[in-house]
Amino acid sequence: MPNIQFSLQVASTLGNIPTKVQFRKWAKATLRVDTEVTIRIVDEEEGRALNLTYRGKDYATNVLTFPLTEEPHLMGDIIICAPVVEAEARKQDISIEMHYAHLTVHGVLHLHGYDHQIDEQAALMESIEVTTLMKLGYPDPYLIT
Repeated sequence: MPNIQFSLQVASTLGNIPTKVQFRKWAKATLRVDTEVTIRIVDEEEGRALNLTYRGKDYATNVLTFPLTEEPHLMGDIIICAPVVEAEARKQDISIEMHYAHLTVHGVLHLHGYDHQIDEQAALMESIEVTTLMKLGYPDPYLIT
């Protein structure tokens, strides 16, 4: 199993944020190669600023992934916006923990180069997400309405 060097930065004032142990478990379950990753939990202002700066979109999104390098191991940052996670979890009627788990898996897959802009790639990424989440004890997030 690949090794992980992991750090968690909590810059959000919201509660209900999973523990470092939980985030590390979710990230490690998704790894394909040795990886160094930082997950940063932010509030809406920082999430919006990052999304505008790096994607040209003037709103806070749930997760942003910043791959940094692939050598000598995979390295990158994942930004998760706590208020967006909470709002989406409420709207989907799922636990906040489950949504954080899904977004962590999703972000780590982006670090590995997976994308969802092309239908075939999206189907592959979704399949890996579902398999990983089910191994972690969560239901298929794409079957939740």
